[in-house]
Amino acid sequence: MRNIGIMAHIDAGKTTTTERILFYTGKVHRIGEVDDGAATMDWMQQERERGITITSAAITCYWDKYRINIIDTPGHVDFTAEVERSLRVLDGAVAIFCAVGGVEPQSETVWIQANKYKVPRIAYINKMDRIGADFYNVIDMMKRRLATNPIIIELPMGAENNFHGIIDLIRMKSIVHSEENFGAHYDVQEIPAEFMEIAEQYRNELLEKISDFDDVIMEKYLSGTPVSEDDIHRALRKATLSGKGVPVLCGSSVKNKGVQQLLDAITHYLPSPLDIASVKGINPYTDKEEIRHSSVEEPFSALAFKITSDPYVGKLTYIRVYSGKIVAGDVALNTESGKKERFGRILLMSSNKRDDLTQVTAGEIAAIVGLRTTKTGDTLCDLKHPLSLEKMNFPVPVITVAIEPRSKADEERLVNSLTTLAEEDPTFEFKTDPETGQMVISGMGELHIEILVDRLVREFKVNANIGKPQVAYRETITERVVSEIKFVKQTGGKGQYAHIVVEFEPCEPGTQFQFESKLVGGVIPKEFVKPVADGIKEAMVSGVIAGYPVIDVKATLLDGSFHDVDSSELSFKIAGSMALHDAVKRAKPILMEPMMNLEVVTPEEYFGSILGDLGIRRAKIEGHEQRHGAQIVNATVPLAEMFGYATALRNLSQGRAFFTMQFSNYIKVNQEVAKKLLEKMGLAA
Repeated sequence: MRNIGIMAHIDAGKTTTTERILFYTGKVHRIGEVDDGAATMDWMQQERERGITITSAAITCYWDKYRINIIDTPGHVDFTAEVERSLRVLDGAVAIFCAVGGVEPQSETVWIQANKYKVPRIAYINKMDRIGADFYNVIDMMKRRLATNPIIIELPMGAENNFHGIIDLIRMKSIVHSEENFGAHYDVQEIPAEFMEIAEQYRNELLEKISDFDDVIMEKYLSGTPVSEDDIHRALRKATLSGKGVPVLCGSSVKNKGVQQLLDAITHYLPSPLDIASVKGINPYTDKEEIRHSSVEEPFSALAFKITSDPYVGKLTYIRVYSGKIVAGDVALNTESGKKERFGRILLMSSNKRDDLTQVTAGEIAAIVGLRTTKTGDTLCDLKHPLSLEKMNFPVPVITVAIEPRSKADEERLVNSLTTLAEEDPTFEFKTDPETGQMVISGMGELHIEILVDRLVREFKVNANIGKPQVAYRETITERVVSEIKFVKQTGGKGQYAHIVVEFEPCEPGTQFQFESKLVGGVIPKEFVKPVADGIKEAMVSGVIAGYPVIDVKATLLDGSFHDVDSSELSFKIAGSMALHDAVKRAKPILMEPMMNLEVVTPEEYFGSILGDLGIRRAKIEGHEQRHGAQIVNATVPLAEMFGYATALRNLSQGRAFFTMQFSNYIKVNQEVAKKLLEKMGLAA
């Protein structure tokens, strides 16, 4: 079995490659083309219209004796959470690079995400038939930008219109695909004389690189003894699984060249569930670390990594099983909510089609019907052997938009639909502004919000008015302060009492919120500690200076007292909320704005005017380089200055320049911008 993801920058050919894989493995009987809106994996209406992948779709197919579970992930940066959660549960990945664009910004982002989860990868350089295709340039970019060790196992014969075959450096043969029957048949031939010299050069380089991973090859290579194909496969597998090497293949998926060889490489080099390190988790009752091995004999443990609403079966929860097995109808424990969940039906998903299974076992990915309280990132486990696996972290939304129902009839439906969307997508949030009563939705970018609104109208049949996109600013503190709060309320019967002393200090950017208790001697009962943290967390949502959420704060509960009769969880929660408000006012609070990493690709003649325009937008130019006759500009720029940039760039370059942008970090808003913001909100600067 192979659990793999296909990841890349937008438009590198992920979905097209997946469609070819499904065709050659017999999963589909005609190839679905992305450009025709007929791709199997892009089943959502919005995906078919736009020709992009929005949700990660799962499908199972068979190649030789191997079962391959594939997740086709989105390439657009607005849907980066889909990639993040897929990589968390996959064993291996295929990174696809465009032979023209090479290592593009989102390629780097997904590569870093894969590094974080230590996912072994193979690389496939696609679009060798495109004008400007340069296999060797992509290899250089992989070394330079990804700091990786590409191990070339295939070379292209020709490029652009002249791309007519592949040289297999392991067998030292050439592969020529038939133009008929969608390349399903290919001939293995001798390497043409004009490619022999370069083939021998790269074959030697291949043997030299893999001899570091295998002593048998090292001996044979040094003594001049022939190295067998099995030896090479074994060494490449070692290199891939250790993360110290990335086998590189090439082809043109749209022209049906190179995909069968990619399937062979997936089965040869990417890990099976047995190759993956055992998962570690914390027992919620003992707080001790426990290990689960990928075995049916171990207690059941699984991670819920995706939730979707299906029009036929309702809520579907995708899980990756790490150990043990569970049968349809069985009950498991959700360690996050502390509740039991019944596995109503277990489904094997093929994009948006499904087959019923009686059980799901270690190493498998399946969708479950009937789970009520499970959210993305929750752990499901055996009732008698509780375990909490490491949770997933998602980027914070950076754009907000006001939304209101068009009629009273739409009001309840809007809230229900937004709740469903927020369950599905951890980077989508919605809330009601306590001051204006206005509903606000937040997401990762303009496209993200656009798609969500489109889904509200089409899938959920909700009519709503949408405001203009706004930047999701944040607040934080810059100094350490101690807040002492006594919350006492006496109203007739039972009163309320809570007394806490909490230290607040700034913490590492990107950590959002940390909480620690340093109470000694039971000054406050244990059951009142969590409500304090919950109260602080809730108060952080609406901020103090201008109502923006507070981030990057560490709270340490130092001391306090309680009343035997009047103290309750609610009173300590209210005290926690009051402590945050008190502390933020005194800890020199500041406003923060989201910064974006921007890459602009422009023909030389528009370079000057594009730089000038970026200067006006408060961009900081990080550098620029020349590639294929175009200038590549890298910059960081405030999101607030980038609304409508697509139109502006089109006008500046007569439609010939394009850009990609992704969230970088939050930084302090300069005084001038802060003053304008506060004035706009009717607050004194």
